[in-house]
Formats: sequence, structure tokens, C-alpha cells
Amino acid sequence: MQIQLDTLDAAIVDLDGTMVHTLGDFAVALNFMLDELSMARIAPAAIESMVGKGSEHLIRSVLRHVRGNQEADEALANAAWQSYSRHYLRINGQHSSVYPGVIEGLRALRAGGLRLACLTNKPGEFAKPLLAAKGLDGYFDFVFGGDAFARKKPDPLPLVKTCEALGTRPERTLMVGDSSNDAQAARAARCPVVLVSYGYNHGESVHGVDADGVCDSLAELAGRLFP
Repeated sequence: MQIQLDTLDAAIVDLDGTMVHTLGDFAVALNFMLDELSMARIAPAAIESMVGKGSEHLIRSVLRHVRGNQEADEALANAAWQSYSRHYLRINGQHSSVYPGVIEGLRALRAGGLRLACLTNKPGEFAKPLLAAKGLDGYFDFVFGGDAFARKKPDPLPLVKTCEALGTRPERTLMVGDSSNDAQAARAARCPVVLVSYGYNHGESVHGVDADGVCDSLAELAGRLFP
């Protein structure tokens, strides 16, 4: 990893797959949704590759999967969203866990003088309670969900707007994520980007993604920045 601390003023950190392993929450809420719609359940392993592009994309992908690649019409998609949202808010955080090294890494990044923002494609009404439930909310100056801006990652707009909120230049603001979505958005916004080796990269290895580095934990990342 070629990034040096003296080139950074802030970091933007993704949520699902980067800080919190939320696949269990997704599976429980989605299967309650499918039960309510009288559809077949879906295995967590099938859901994992669908995560990362926002809840609307996740729901439509699941409906397509259980309906034999048939696209859902707007009425079904809306009914699914209402059901999923209700169930997700009820179980949010109950079937998820913070990845090892996250708290230590965030604490070290803050102690090193970096401003922090959480930027996720997850709706803000889901993201903020999850961060609070996991004791992570206090590390961030800002939390922006996928509904905070006109477009979601991999579009660069959310990163550009988050840098504006932080009062930092993109080239001095590190993006930390788990997928090609994060890397593509960062490249387009001109932010340096580091990916974690775990998480939800659409079923593919992050080692093939154009990024400035890969780390096994946020604690390892902080250790590299503060040797």
C-alpha cells in the first residue's frame, strides 16, 4: 500500500461488508418478505453476491432469483420493499456482527487526526440505527445512506458530496470499502482507495480490483498508516 498518512485529512468508510457482517440480517428480513409474498425462501449464500448496490437492487435481485429470472413489476417491487423495510427495521443488527479489528481501526484513525464519515448504499434509516446498535456511531462526523444523494456508489457523486461535508479535498480523503463499487466511485472522485479482503464483492476477489491496496482488517490499515 503506497498511501501515506501525511497525504490524508479524512477517511470515508463503507458499512456492509467493511465494518459489519450483515448477511444474517439480510437473509432473515428477505425471507420474512418472501414468506409474506408466498414465495420460496432464498439461501444466504445466494444473497451474498447481490449485496452492495442498495436495498432496492437487492430486493429486485432476490425477486428475480426466486421467480426464475423474471423481472418484478412495479406493484410487486413496491409490495416487496414495504415488507422488507418493515422486517429489516425490526431485526436490524440482531443477526449481524462487527468484523474483527473495526473498532480498533476506527479508534486509531480518529486518534491519528483523521475526520471520518460513513458512506453506504444502505438507506440511512437502516444504517444509522445499525451503527448505533453496534457502538460504531460515535466514531463518525457524518453518516450518509444511499438515499442521501441523487445517485449511489459506484457513481462518484456520494464521495464528492461526502468530501464537501468533511471539508476535505478528494485526493486527501481515503475511501475504505469492500467492493468494486467503492473502488470505482473512489477512482472517479479522485480519492485514494483501500479495500478489505473480506466482505461482499459480488462473489469476486477484491485482489483483481483497481485499488491502492488491500488489507485484512481496519486495524491493519491503521497500523500501516501509523507504523
